[in-house]
Amino acid sequence: MEHEFYMQRCLELAQLGVGNVSPNPMVGCVIVHEDKIIGEGYHQKIGEAHAEVNAVKDVFERYGDDAPSLLKNATAYVTLEPCSHFGKTPPCADLLVKHQLKRVVIGNTDPFESVNGKGIEKLKNAGIEVISGILNDECETVNRRFFTRIKEHRPYFILKWAQTVNGFFAPTDQSQKWISGTEAKTLTHQWRSEEDAILVGKNTVLADNPQLNTREIEGKNPTRIIIDKNLSIPLDYHIYNDAAKTVILNEIKTDVVNNIHFVQMEDMNFYLPQKIAYQLYLMDIQSVIIEGGANILNQFIAANLWDEARIFTSKTQWEDGIKAPEIIGETIEQIAIGDDELKIIKRIKP
Repeated sequence: MEHEFYMQRCLELAQLGVGNVSPNPMVGCVIVHEDKIIGEGYHQKIGEAHAEVNAVKDVFERYGDDAPSLLKNATAYVTLEPCSHFGKTPPCADLLVKHQLKRVVIGNTDPFESVNGKGIEKLKNAGIEVISGILNDECETVNRRFFTRIKEHRPYFILKWAQTVNGFFAPTDQSQKWISGTEAKTLTHQWRSEEDAILVGKNTVLADNPQLNTREIEGKNPTRIIIDKNLSIPLDYHIYNDAAKTVILNEIKTDVVNNIHFVQMEDMNFYLPQKIAYQLYLMDIQSVIIEGGANILNQFIAANLWDEARIFTSKTQWEDGIKAPEIIGETIEQIAIGDDELKIIKRIKP
């Protein structure tokens, strides 16, 4: 249980990087000497120091001249296999070898081709004991976005919608009508800050003129992905402001105007979810929240191109409206958010 205890702390640290490290994984590292944590670190921002570097730095800041001797008899716990290649930063495996750590305990091996077992091999060749697979499932859950991009060559898709208690999604006349409460709205903005992008269709934009930002909380705005086949959304709508990078998927043109990126796609009437998934993968977008409308959500469900669904159900009843999507999966959480019920469903993989 000792290994699980320290790995759990690594997981807590890793998640502090949510929303700031993509397309890198979230990684936490704890360095332990004689049952005492002597250093901690996590990957804080893309392009900056990795978790192991920050943890070793923490040891030196705490212990100064005693740090080298402490590290030689220490165990490093890390949620993901230390990298073994030069990317934006030097290899973390080399750093652990340099300081001659006694043991390295790993959650997941890294599926990225440039690493995948090579970091472990480098550590073992230097005489460092390596233990892997500790809290493997929990570590993979934290990095589910990264693992999906690497293994399936597509972003991690989160479907999100609100529905009335009797299953309606939106008014039939495309007017704006709120379903969920203020607590649900605030939580939705928190979610947006944690993902790379938010995707909606043209009809949602025309009906709601949404800002698609994180104004309810302090956090980064996601990239806005808009499906507008014929470029029919007026230029004075919020999606054309300078609040965030915006990608307009269309059949008319490819162009870049300030923060607006027009991306031309062929024949958007067929296999649209698959085409979007591949296009966003090429753009290094690792995770996407799809917030509507019902047609777009249903297309991704029908294509089985989704990973999570986050569904708010209010106590409101409508006499009629557009029916909410129907989805089948494994319910992993069901909680009250204000007056609404939130259900989180995970796709069951074949």
